[in-house]
Amino acid sequence: MAEKIFVVEDEPRLAALLSDYLRGAGFEAKCISDGKEAVTRVREEAPDLVLLDLMLPGKDGLDVCKEIRVFSSVPIIMVTARVEEIDRLLGLELGADDYICKPFSPREVVARVKAVLRRGGERHAPAHGLALDKERCKAILHGKDLELTVVEFQLLHFLAGHPGQIFSRNKLMDRIYSDQRVVSDRTIDSHVKKLRRKIEVAAAPGEEWIRSVYGAGYKFEPP
Repeated sequence: MAEKIFVVEDEPRLAALLSDYLRGAGFEAKCISDGKEAVTRVREEAPDLVLLDLMLPGKDGLDVCKEIRVFSSVPIIMVTARVEEIDRLLGLELGADDYICKPFSPREVVARVKAVLRRGGERHAPAHGLALDKERCKAILHGKDLELTVVEFQLLHFLAGHPGQIFSRNKLMDRIYSDQRVVSDRTIDSHVKKLRRKIEVAAAPGEEWIRSVYGAGYKFEPP
């Protein structure tokens, strides 16, 4: 499943160029030109990384970053022509993961994206004794291998990357089954049930990691 990158950039030619390079590197890239729209789309679509320009119409990049951090820990790379140190520090304090200063090479951007995503396995692995190894599809909880299937790991990895955020069954199916196969919406319920059972074996008594939200879906909430 290709990792989804949002390119939040109001210069159409630059956004298209970055998207082409990202797709060439195997990513799924989507362009967004407005700051307000970016916050809504991140909330609804849960990308794997956001390339965020500092100067945007509607809402500037720093405000967008601050709002996203209220509900998501998705990696954010700020893209800016403003290189003053105060901007760099402020951006990092608001939760940016990295900076790229204009002008830049598209190849450099792709390399930075890959580097931040590699770190993302550690960044998004929650505390409380859970570690996720995306390359080997292994999940370790309190030192015990959960022995997950690939689908179970993808489900846990995605939910753990967005702690506290509620996802519907359909949204989870879209993320797990990238081949658009036709499955029942109750398939997710079955995967969650099996995943919970495996987590319970390794978890401390009373710990509940994946919670049901009536009428809405599921969310990851570490104890």
